[in-house]
Formats: sequence, C-alpha cells, structure tokens
Amino acid sequence: MADNDQLHRFIIENTRVRGELVHLNACWKAVLERYDYPANVQTVLGEAFAACALLSATIKYEGSLILQIRGDGPLHLLVVQATSAGTLRGLARWSDDVPEHDLNNIFGNGQMVITVKPPSGEPYQGIIALQGEHIQDAIENYFKQSEQLNTRLWLAANNDSCTGFLLQELPETSKDKTDHLGEDHHDWQHAEALGNTLSNEELLALSSREILHRLFHQDDIRLFEPAPLSFRCSCSRERIAKMIISLGIDEAHSIISEQAKIQVDCEFCNAQYSYDSVDVENLFASSTITDNSTTHH
Repeated sequence: MADNDQLHRFIIENTRVRGELVHLNACWKAVLERYDYPANVQTVLGEAFAACALLSATIKYEGSLILQIRGDGPLHLLVVQATSAGTLRGLARWSDDVPEHDLNNIFGNGQMVITVKPPSGEPYQGIIALQGEHIQDAIENYFKQSEQLNTRLWLAANNDSCTGFLLQELPETSKDKTDHLGEDHHDWQHAEALGNTLSNEELLALSSREILHRLFHQDDIRLFEPAPLSFRCSCSRERIAKMIISLGIDEAHSIISEQAKIQVDCEFCNAQYSYDSVDVENLFASSTITDNSTTHH
C-alpha cells in the first residue's frame, strides 16, 4: 500500500546519490473534487503536483515554490504551489483537446518557470525550456544544463493518486576526488539504471519502503523521517476583504451598483466569497476605525 501524502528523503550510503519519493493521495483527491479535469489534463497536472513536491524538498527555502507553465497550446496554464510548511495547491486551464505526449503539442509555444518566493525579499526564478515528452524531461534538462547536476525524475498520476521519484547526483568535493578516484559516476549510473526499471504501476501502488527495497535491496540506504503534505489554499475572507478595501470605496460602490454584489471566486480551491452593499459598507467602516485607532497624536 502506497504512503498517504508523505515525502521521503534518502541517500545511498558511501555514494553521492540522494533521492526523494512522494505519494499524494488525499491531497490529490482534494484537487480533483474541485474541478472536473479531462483525463489528459488530469495526468499532466498530477505529474506537476508530484514534481513540485519533489522540487520543494530539493531546494532549501522558506516561503513558497511555484511551478508555472504558460503557453498558447490546448493546455495554456498550469500552476502548482508548494510551501515550506508542507501544503500544496494547483490548477490547470485548457481550451481544447489536450494530447497525451510532447510538451510542445500540449502547451504550444511557452515556458516553465520555477519561482521561489521567500517571506521577505526578492523572489528567485528559474526559466525552463519546454523540451521533451513530459514535464520530467524538461526539469531534468534544466538541472543538467543550468545546475550541472545529474537528476532523474519518474512521475505518474491516476484518479486516486499522483506520485514521483527523484534521484540526484550531488556535487563532487575535493575529498571525493581523493577518496573515490572517479568511482562516483559509476554509483550514479548504477542508481539511474535501477530507477529505469521502475514502472508507473509500481510507482503508484508501492510504498516508499517497498520501492526502495525493490530497487536498492543490495545497497545501504539511509531513509529519513517522512515529511507530511496536505492540500491547503491560502485564500480567506480576510484576504478578500483587504483586496476590496485596496480597490477604494468609489470603485467598490461602482461594482455594487452594476452587479448588486462583489463576488470573488478562488481559482485554486473553488471557494466563493460574496459581499453585498451592507458587507462593503461594514468593511470600509471597520477599516476607517482601524486606521483612526492606529493614528498617534
């Protein structure tokens, strides 16, 4: 039985090979409950969810990591966000039948952007060319070309879960060169060859421990404590209220006069926030009281 919404990290002892395994079940079902995605869109989105979870564990950060793909193809927008607190959310937008393979056919002319947003300060962005059959192909190329790190990903998704497996060769140190005299690359080739024997069915059905035993039962594996993951959207009535106040009272009144209410729908979780004229007056009255109470004389 596969793990439920957990990410496992491991290293192969006495090598420079590290890895991660993620299984998203309840989290993935929460996503699918909110939108009725066509099968091919669902598959690509599920693979992106697993990839984003793996990348968030690969990169040391505080805040959020966002994987976003925009293009002019049938699937024209895909966004997945992971936070350092272990929460995930995401969505996809499409306008036509989405092919099964080839990123250029799926997304058209576009690019993948990985953004790390810290709690304060400037965000960091990495731009990834949409090359290859699947999302993992583009990410692997990015790590190899931009980070000079051998990295492999295996991603899979169905109606019940989405899952991912990552292997990465760590940078070589001067001590490695002295101690191993070039043996490290053989370790990477060995691990990669074993990873290539893993099927999508096994990736979806087996637990992390079962997968590691299946692949590396002849190696010494150090498995760390799993990190829990969950679906959570950052939208709230308080955030929406602040947004309405930022519009200004005249603009808010204008929307009320045209539509009788201000309604904001969260694209990520499908939550709906509705404000009528009384709600809006209370918002601005409360805002004025708060502003006055914080004024120093």
